[in-house]
Amino acid sequence: MKPLRILEIHHVAVAVGDLAQARSLYLEFLGLEDRGSETVPSQKVRVLFAGAGASKVECLEPLGPDSTVARFLGKRGPGLHHVAYRVADLDAALAELARRGARLIDASPRPGAGGTRVAFLHPSATGGVLTELVEDSGRRRTLRGKETG
Repeated sequence: MKPLRILEIHHVAVAVGDLAQARSLYLEFLGLEDRGSETVPSQKVRVLFAGAGASKVECLEPLGPDSTVARFLGKRGPGLHHVAYRVADLDAALAELARRGARLIDASPRPGAGGTRVAFLHPSATGGVLTELVEDSGRRRTLRGKETG
């Protein structure tokens, strides 16, 4: 069986109840770089991007009680939500995983933060860890619309 082609760890996501507190912790206390924030209506979250070098932490605050992040917080409290991996071709990766019988949360890509396309794999398929696959066409964008690499 041919392995998927994972290009890099795209980000680690943390569920938070309050983005202002997360900003204080990750940017002020830990000193990570502020890489902006945005609202992702399709996922019902507000996102704060914090980074160091090529690494990113994505802080997720639910927009309402019907958000999957709100349900996560209600069950588990704040903390690690998922690990995201960048792939070159998300459609091909999902097709291969479906062929292998993996349990997919998203059978097809949906819009993600920062103009990416994303899909989630069920934790039962990935050793108990909620896993996100991200396709960003190899381009990194700041939230101000400028390409950065």
